[in-house]
Amino acid sequence: MRYAQAVVLTVAQREELRGYARGRSVSVRLAERAGIVLLASEGRQDQEIGRELGITRQKASRWRKRFLQLGMEGLRKDAPRPGRKRAVSATKIEEIVTRTLYETPAMATPWSVRRMAAVSGVSRATVARIWRAHGLKPHLFRSFKLSHDPQFREKLEDIVGLYLSPPEHALVLSCDEKSQIQALDRTQPGLPLKTGRAGTMTHDYFRHGTTTLFAALNTLDGTIIGTCLKRHRHQEWLKFLRLLARETPSDKTLHLIVDNYATHKHPKVKAWLARHPRFHTHFTPTGASWLNMIERFFRDLTQNQLRRGVFHSLNDLLRTIHAYIENHNDQPKPIIWTAKASDVLEKVKRARQTYEKL
Repeated sequence: MRYAQAVVLTVAQREELRGYARGRSVSVRLAERAGIVLLASEGRQDQEIGRELGITRQKASRWRKRFLQLGMEGLRKDAPRPGRKRAVSATKIEEIVTRTLYETPAMATPWSVRRMAAVSGVSRATVARIWRAHGLKPHLFRSFKLSHDPQFREKLEDIVGLYLSPPEHALVLSCDEKSQIQALDRTQPGLPLKTGRAGTMTHDYFRHGTTTLFAALNTLDGTIIGTCLKRHRHQEWLKFLRLLARETPSDKTLHLIVDNYATHKHPKVKAWLARHPRFHTHFTPTGASWLNMIERFFRDLTQNQLRRGVFHSLNDLLRTIHAYIENHNDQPKPIIWTAKASDVLEKVKRARQTYEKL
């Protein structure tokens, strides 16, 4: 009968191993290895150790030999595992990351995996793997706009204050116009969506006319007051203001959030507002249309109805827009603004600092 090699421990080694075996702050693997060596030091054979600890005899034998060869350090570290060596060196990885961040390809704006693979001498899969590991997505970009309005802080605090703490006995209406909405009719019928094939639409079209949607979002309940008019001059804006006067309770003060389009500041508009004191206008900072909630509704309208819509006439387009507004008002959902003015200002400050370093 073959006997495993005996394990003899010093007092210090035994105490350290007992600490590992009982410890809650060490890995399960290290605790198990310590238990194997402690049982081996009591004269137990590998098969007995395996039965008591619920492991194989081979595993008990392996860690007994590892301890006898390397001591305590042999238990703490795993042996190097076999496998293929890295095909791409750290220098090559750094080169690809640096090129992606600080260089542009010849005769192109963004890098693609094919272009980077060609200039770096590696496969496309390798480039994709390196980009994924470093969180690089050269094919994507985000648009931005920093407002240079000298009264940015004052206007921001004014509008955010209306969102977070609207005045009593008043309505806050986010207003704007979506101009040049085109009634586009495709020159040929498209094919419908089916399994394995996307829906189709011709690239060319007939234009049956345009319209402008004037809309106001009630920030309290999310309802929309809207109308479509042929143009977007101050005359049409006055018609929309009169519509708001009719569609809202006469005992409520109206706070209108609008952008800096010249129509909203026309002398005749100012004169009309002076004669209707329950209307109060609040202008967003120049270049900060994102501060106006109605832009979110316009985006949804475009994505859900207009972008893929086929309209055989201008009236067809108008019916679609009005039906969308009615459907929205059946189950309106208010947009909950949570960002404080101080948070927005801090974010804009960081963006300006980054922009100035470029």
